[in-house]
Amino acid sequence: MKHLVRLVTALFAVGAILVIAVAGIGVYAWNNTVIDTTGKTVFDRPLAIPPLAASTFDEDGTRVFDLTMRQGTSDLGHGPGTRTWGIDGDHLGPTLRADRGERVRVNVTNRLGETSTLHWHGMHLPAVMDGGPHQRIEPDETWSPHWTIDQPAASLWYHPHLHGSTAEHVYRGLAGMFLIDDPDSAALPHEYGVDDIPLIVQDKKFDGDQLDTDGAMFTDVGVLGDEILVNGTPGPYLEVTGERTRLRLLNGSNARIYNFSFSTGLSFDLVGTDGGLLERPVTTRSVQLSPGERAEIVVAIPAGTDTVLRSTSPDLRADFWQTRFAGGDDRLDILELRAADTLTPSPPVPDRLTTFVDPGEPTNTRTFDLTSTRTINNREMDMERIDEVVVAGTTELWEVRNASGSVHNFHVHDVQFRVLSMTGLPDGHPSLAGRKDTVYVPPGATARLLLRFDDLPDDEPVDTSVPYMYHCHLLRHEDNGMMGQFTVVGPDETTLSGGSATAPGRGGHTHGG
Repeated sequence: MKHLVRLVTALFAVGAILVIAVAGIGVYAWNNTVIDTTGKTVFDRPLAIPPLAASTFDEDGTRVFDLTMRQGTSDLGHGPGTRTWGIDGDHLGPTLRADRGERVRVNVTNRLGETSTLHWHGMHLPAVMDGGPHQRIEPDETWSPHWTIDQPAASLWYHPHLHGSTAEHVYRGLAGMFLIDDPDSAALPHEYGVDDIPLIVQDKKFDGDQLDTDGAMFTDVGVLGDEILVNGTPGPYLEVTGERTRLRLLNGSNARIYNFSFSTGLSFDLVGTDGGLLERPVTTRSVQLSPGERAEIVVAIPAGTDTVLRSTSPDLRADFWQTRFAGGDDRLDILELRAADTLTPSPPVPDRLTTFVDPGEPTNTRTFDLTSTRTINNREMDMERIDEVVVAGTTELWEVRNASGSVHNFHVHDVQFRVLSMTGLPDGHPSLAGRKDTVYVPPGATARLLLRFDDLPDDEPVDTSVPYMYHCHLLRHEDNGMMGQFTVVGPDETTLSGGSATAPGRGGHTHGG
């Protein structure tokens, strides 16, 4: 009996020690998870401006870009030996720029030594040219998607979309911006790299001098870094020379949500979101972006002054646990802007920027439940399953509900949508403004999205068996399977929503490189 009592006592003591140890780890993690770099960042490197990609013209007037994905090394603040991936360079890629109405072709050569893809995020184009997980580019092959640009001026971007590996490929550096110009757009600062500045904002963490891909503690959002790069530059500053500066903000991070504002309390004009310009500018002091979202802002920095673009704690509208461990309490300095003593005059932002086309009344409603960090409508991604079939030329209402309790956003390929409403936000909130392709959907919230599926402009027959994607753009969730597939078909084609389909092949032209 004494031996039994001793055994029970020993087991109880061990259990108590384990409980105390776990509690201690939890308390330590809680107290040491928050990142705050405000006022502590040394801005000692000039902001790198991604070069504009060179292009040529075919005999038929097609604008042709040539891009090469490759491995390299970069100095991201931890010495020159950090292993990175890039496009036409060691890290990130050039800015592609083309006009509305132009036909373009992009020859993408893969020198990575492993399979990848390149997706044109926010672009309206045939699914076979989209660069999703079905358009795989094998090592030493070249993929040549081509399409006609038929959408308003906008700040889009490109990045890999290989199912199961998107997060790693983007994190290592495969990303760049794709700007669409429209001669009919409102007059805004437009001298690239001078008063029109692309800002690819990404968070990183390091193990020694190498990138650390381990996910955040106690949450499945993915990598949350404690250091910020802008256009691949650590501790960046920008010399401001004009009275007004246009900043094209891209949240190119895997998981982090930013709430951008200026340290001096400057207000600014929000002039554009994912899909292009707003009808009218919105004056505000902050704009929140989840991964994949973009915003164009115009700010007037007083001559001879400095200000810091920073991210204050984002409003995740999640519970205390998710808020803490998904970065909701973090505060980060992003970029220092230094205005010259004398500034070049800039015209004021116009009162009217564009006019939206009426998408019409929806003829169909679909519901998408974000049911875990791996599923939509309780189903994981299946490359051989078509989840939804949409008829071209129609308008639909998509109701997206975050029923998982986790932090998510929602991205739809091919189209720009309007956010009709979002649980917990008033109508007219800046984060709901304009044309969007990605939207943050807080835990417990429902987003009501109005989507117009226009006919595709290309003269060539479109393979309607090849799908587009919809998914969470927190890239670990996407890789885990939180993604579905839809096709857009003609009104006379037989459709079966939610049915199966043979796995589609690659689009574009592929040949050995």
